[in-house]
Amino acid sequence: MASKPPKGDPVQDAPKVAEPKHSAAGLTAIGHSLRMAHQQMGVKRTALTLLSVNQKNGFDCPGCAWPDPEHRHTAEFCENGAKAVAEEATLRRVTPEFFAEHTVADLAGRSGYWLGQQGRLTHPVYLPEGGDRYEPVTWERAFDIVAEEIGALGSPDEAVFYTSGRTSNEAAFLYQLFARELGTNNLPDCSNMCHESSGSALSETIGVGKGSVLLEDLYRSDLIIVAGQNPGTNHPRMLSALEKAKANGARIISVNPLPEAGLERFKNPQTPKGLTTGAALTDLFLQIRLGGDQALFRILNKLILDTPGAVDEDFVREHTHGYEEFAEAARAADWDATLTATGLTREDIEKCLRMVLASKRVIVCWAMGLTQHKHSVPMIREIVNFLLLRGNIGRPGAGVCPVRGHSNVQGDRTMGIFERPSEEFLDALEEEFGFSPPREHGYDVVRAIRALRDGRAKVFFAMGGNFVSASPDTEVTEAAMRRARLTVHVSTKLNRSHAVTGARALILPTLGRTERDLQGSGEQFVTVEDSMGMVHASRGRLEPASGQLLSEPAIVCRLARRVLGSGSKVPWEGFEKDYATIRDRIARVIPGFEDFNARVANPSGFTLPHAPRDERRFPTATGKANFTAAPVEYPELPKGRLLLQTLRSHDQYNTTIYGLDDRYRGITNGRRVVLVNPEDARELRLADGSYVDLVGEWKDGVERRAPGFRVVHYPTARGCAAAYYPETNVLVPLDATADTSNTPASKSVVVRLEQSTTD
Repeated sequence: MASKPPKGDPVQDAPKVAEPKHSAAGLTAIGHSLRMAHQQMGVKRTALTLLSVNQKNGFDCPGCAWPDPEHRHTAEFCENGAKAVAEEATLRRVTPEFFAEHTVADLAGRSGYWLGQQGRLTHPVYLPEGGDRYEPVTWERAFDIVAEEIGALGSPDEAVFYTSGRTSNEAAFLYQLFARELGTNNLPDCSNMCHESSGSALSETIGVGKGSVLLEDLYRSDLIIVAGQNPGTNHPRMLSALEKAKANGARIISVNPLPEAGLERFKNPQTPKGLTTGAALTDLFLQIRLGGDQALFRILNKLILDTPGAVDEDFVREHTHGYEEFAEAARAADWDATLTATGLTREDIEKCLRMVLASKRVIVCWAMGLTQHKHSVPMIREIVNFLLLRGNIGRPGAGVCPVRGHSNVQGDRTMGIFERPSEEFLDALEEEFGFSPPREHGYDVVRAIRALRDGRAKVFFAMGGNFVSASPDTEVTEAAMRRARLTVHVSTKLNRSHAVTGARALILPTLGRTERDLQGSGEQFVTVEDSMGMVHASRGRLEPASGQLLSEPAIVCRLARRVLGSGSKVPWEGFEKDYATIRDRIARVIPGFEDFNARVANPSGFTLPHAPRDERRFPTATGKANFTAAPVEYPELPKGRLLLQTLRSHDQYNTTIYGLDDRYRGITNGRRVVLVNPEDARELRLADGSYVDLVGEWKDGVERRAPGFRVVHYPTARGCAAAYYPETNVLVPLDATADTSNTPASKSVVVRLEQSTTD
C-alpha cells in the first residue's frame, strides 16, 4: 500500500557521512527502486507501471534521454528511472483542499523535497492579484486570464514561453507554433542551461548540433572516453552499454574531478555476475581539475601531431578545413601550462595517449561537466579537433556523444523550441501555415531572466519544468519572476516555481507520460527523440490522476484558440482531436520526419538522418568539418579559494528531489554538504564535520552566500569542491555564462568557505 506524504519538512541539519562506494547498481539498487516505488504507488500499481517503462508498446521513461536497445529486458529501467516513474504515477494527490490549507508564503518556506512528495496536481488553480493562496479555477477562466494578460502587452515580445525537456514532440511543435503565430521567438528551454554549449560547438565544427553515434557504435568502439559525466546517477542505463562495449574489447577512460562509483564497477542487476562481483569499467581514471579539459585535449592533439603516422591524412585532406591554423596552435601547447590547468601528471597523459594511438575507433562522451564553463564551447571544439585528427567522425564505432539529460530535450529543439531559429525553419513554417513568423531572435534563459528583471517581459509561461530552481543566481531569478504580471506553469506536481509568482499566477495540471490520453478521435500517443536521434512512440497505460487533467497538446490548442481567436491560420481544434494530424504537419516542415506517422508505427521507431555520421558530409559554412584554434583557457583560482561545481545527488533528477541520500558518495539524511579534498581542507583549516557558508566571488563584487554546509573530506581533485544544486544555484551569477552559448557557468564557481553560525 502506498504511504502518505510527509506532513512536515524533514530535519537536514546533521547529514551522516560514510566512505564512498566503489560500485553501482546491484541488489541494493533493486531494493531501493522497489521501496520508493511501493511508497508512491503500492505493490500492484508498481508492477503494472514499471513493466511498461521503455517497452516498445509502453511509455518512454520521463527521466533521462538514454536510448533504448533493440532487444528490451522485461525490466528495461534503472533505479532513477523507477523513481521518476513512481513520482509521476504516485497515488498521492494535491487537491484544491490542499491549496486552501497552505498559503503561497507557506509553500515558499518548504523544501523542494517536501513539495514534490505531496503528489499529483488534480485541478487548475489560480492566485489572484493580492491573494495569499491558490484557489480552484475552471479551464475556461484560466485561458481567459492568460488571454487578458497577453492582450494587454505592448508587444508579443513581452511574453516568454519556456519549455522543459519532458514535453513531447507533438506538444513542443504546437507550442512553438503558437508562440510564433502570436509573434515572438521568446522560446527559452532547459537546453539553454545544459547542452547549449554542445550544440554551439558541434554546429560550427561538424554542421549538426547533435551527437554522431548510435548505441551500436558504442558496442563497436575500441576506446570510449567519458568526460565530465556521472552515468551511474544521471544516465544509469548507459552503464549497461559500457559493460557490453567492454565485453566486446573496448577500453574506457574516465575524465572527471570526482571518482564516481558507476564508472568504477557496474553490478548489472540483469545478470548473475552483476548480482555478485559486477564488471570493472574504467581502465584509466584521469582526475582532472575543473575546467581543465580543453588543455588536456589540446596536449593530446599536440602529441598526436608529433607522432609519425598518427594523423588520418586522407580524411583530413578530403573532409576538413582549417587544419594548418589548428596544427600551429596545437604544436604550441605547453606541458607546464597543461599540468597546471589539468592537475594531472605527465605520466597519466602519456598513458592516455598510448591508449588513443592503439585505438582505431574512438568515441568521446560528455555531459554537464564540460558544458557549464565560460570556455565550454572551445573546450568541446577541441574534442572535435581530437576526433577529426584520426578520422573518428563518420566511422562506425567512433564519434561525438553528448549525453542529454532529459527524456525529450533534444526532440524539443528539433521541433523548433529555440530562440534563434534558422531561416530555413521559419520559411518552412510560413509555407506550411500561411503566416509570417517573426525573424528577430528571442530570449534564451539568461536573457529571459534579465528581461523579467528589467520589466521588458511581463508574462512567463512554462511548459513543464521548475524554472526558478533550475536557473542560476536564485535571488535575482526569484526577484525577476515576482516582477511579472502573470506566471503560468503547466505541471504534474508541485515545485518551488509555483511559490515564486507574478502578480497573478496559474498552475495548469497536465497528463504524465504514464497516463492514457483520450481525445476526440480516440486514444492518442506522443513521440520523443532520444539522445542519439532515435524517434519512437510513447503510450501511457494508467488512468489519469484526475478527470480535470488536460494533455499538453490540448492545453496549447485551447490556449491558442482563446488567445489568437478566429483569425488564426492553424487548425488548433483538429490538432487537439487527433495527434496524427500534428505529425503530418511536422513531416512537411522538419527534415528527417517525412512519412512520420507510417515510420513511427514501427515499434522500434526510426533514426533521424545525420549527415556527418551517415555519409561523412558536413553541412557547415565551409562544406567541411572545421578544425578550430582557440586559445586554451582554464579557471584561475585565487589563493585560499576553491573552485565549486554544482551537481546532483543520487536521490535526485534535475531539480526533483526523490530523497535525502547520495548513496554512492556515502552521504545520507541531508543535502547541505560540501565535498572538499582533505589536503585542501587541512590548508584551509576545515575539519571534517565542521559547518561553513559558501560565499561566491565574482567580478561584480556582489556577495552570494549559501549558508550552513557540512564539510565532507572527499577525494575530489585538488583545488576543487562540489555541492548539490539547486541549493547552490544562489552562488552562480546570472551573467557568468559560457561564451557563445550563454549557458550558466555552474561548474566553475570561485568560492571561499567561511565558518558558519550553524557550527
